[in-house]
Amino acid sequence: MSGGRLSEEALIARYFAPLAGPGAEGLRDDAASLTPTPGQDLVVTADAIVAGIHYFPDDPPAAIARKALGVNLSDVAAKGATPRGFLLTLALPADWTEDWLAGFAGGLGAASRDFGCPLLGGDTVRANGAALIGVTAFGEVPTGAMVKRQGARPGDRICVSGTIGDAALGLRLHPSNAQGWTGLVEDTDRAFLIDRYRQPQPRSALAPVLSRHARAAMDVSDGLAGDLAKMLTGVTARVIVADVPLSNAARRAIAADPALLETALTGGDDYEILCAVPPDALDEFLAECRSVGVPMTAIGAFEAGEGPPVFLNGNGTALVFATASFSHF
Repeated sequence: MSGGRLSEEALIARYFAPLAGPGAEGLRDDAASLTPTPGQDLVVTADAIVAGIHYFPDDPPAAIARKALGVNLSDVAAKGATPRGFLLTLALPADWTEDWLAGFAGGLGAASRDFGCPLLGGDTVRANGAALIGVTAFGEVPTGAMVKRQGARPGDRICVSGTIGDAALGLRLHPSNAQGWTGLVEDTDRAFLIDRYRQPQPRSALAPVLSRHARAAMDVSDGLAGDLAKMLTGVTARVIVADVPLSNAARRAIAADPALLETALTGGDDYEILCAVPPDALDEFLAECRSVGVPMTAIGAFEAGEGPPVFLNGNGTALVFATASFSHF
């Protein structure tokens, strides 16, 4: 103990060693071992979330932990891979408390179990400013079958899982967002949208379906419009806005303020799967998505040409966005 706080070794032993998976040596070593399943490639991704940038410091620590792991496993799922394990880098600010850490570790353990992704190791350090939570996640995909971001061809259908815009609207409604939206929203809708912002749900169940059918895929982290643009190499895209799936809560918020439609289409943190599917595989793909319990919707098509994606409204005119996506810098 130092200054009434746990040492790094005691902190790890109390809060994180119980989450360790096979190969992690109970977090008593400086490294872990991970042996790929025969016939499988490892897929590796790393994302960090920072207090005041990606989450609010007063968010529940369990939700923060779930988000930290979930955003990484969303990337793993978009590659057609299933989770194998993760590393955690936790940089704690000067004012951290054991109550916060206990809540965080509890949420991380629950997420780890729910997502089937054990902790393999990592590091805990002191931050010189805001808290930073970095996760490196490992997944497996059949050899040579990782679904890449580029690869869409003219005629491929644009498909997206779940519903779009909930998290961006939840951010606008968050009680700690001083510049948020103050329109009238039912309490149940407000709670639903804020929870979608706080706790993304990685679409891991879609991984094998994407591996079988998708020509290209990525997760929607920086906004539908901006992330779709990142998929365009040698093609362009056309989206029918009326076909973009919205939750009932999002529809009611947009009905109260139609300007929020742009927020829904360009805001980040959806963590849904955006993919390109050959037209002759579309029906089977959609049916298999339904069979694993994840709704998937066709919202447009990739086309020959160049330039950013076009979003067409009900009268066939293109929407113009002030900002196409969230920027990290």
